[in-house]
Amino acid sequence: MKTLLHFLKPKRVYFNLEEKDTYKTINKPPEPVLFKDKNSKFFGYAFPVLNEDAIKAHLESIKKEHHSARHWCYAYQIGTETISYRANDDGEPSNSAGMPIYGQIQSFEVTNILIVVVRYFGGVKLGVGGLINAYKTAAQMTLEASKIVKKTVNVHCKIAFGYKNMNTVMRVIKEHRLKIIDQKMEMDCEITISVRKKDSQKIFDIFENLFEIEIKPFEK
Repeated sequence: MKTLLHFLKPKRVYFNLEEKDTYKTINKPPEPVLFKDKNSKFFGYAFPVLNEDAIKAHLESIKKEHHSARHWCYAYQIGTETISYRANDDGEPSNSAGMPIYGQIQSFEVTNILIVVVRYFGGVKLGVGGLINAYKTAAQMTLEASKIVKKTVNVHCKIAFGYKNMNTVMRVIKEHRLKIIDQKMEMDCEITISVRKKDSQKIFDIFENLFEIEIKPFEK
């Protein structure tokens, strides 16, 4: 004799909900800052970025704006769960510019950000210690001038269903205030939703237990 357990779907786990689901970043560039040391000028810039194409575009723009500068040193970090970063000394002594800048990104715990410090040489050498302090200070001033915001880590899920189940799907989306990223409304419908990571397994289970409705993680 079959029990009720034979008819229940096994619960599948798709998301690691123990990982942190918030992060800090900036939404827009702050005004440039200026730090001076022994006639050298260090201009600090910060930009929100999501990929290396955006980073390259900002660097090209800064180099055009400051075409007569001596160095354009920078560091960036992108990603929320899988992190990618780089620190560039741009001709300064090894680890005297890029890493001090990146150290401030770590100190302020921000991601999806590019910080560029442009140096105009003032005729007096600062030494490695002086350079480390100058680039660190310029990066720190830049981040202090930035409006840092907290955001949630969201995951995307794709829901597939027949048109007759439209009302059921939209009811769940409305009840849980889910954000629709993309949709295709035909006889066979698809809706891609964005869900905060900590809520993702719950939302996934709701849709998975609805008859004739399929849901799966969406690979961007």
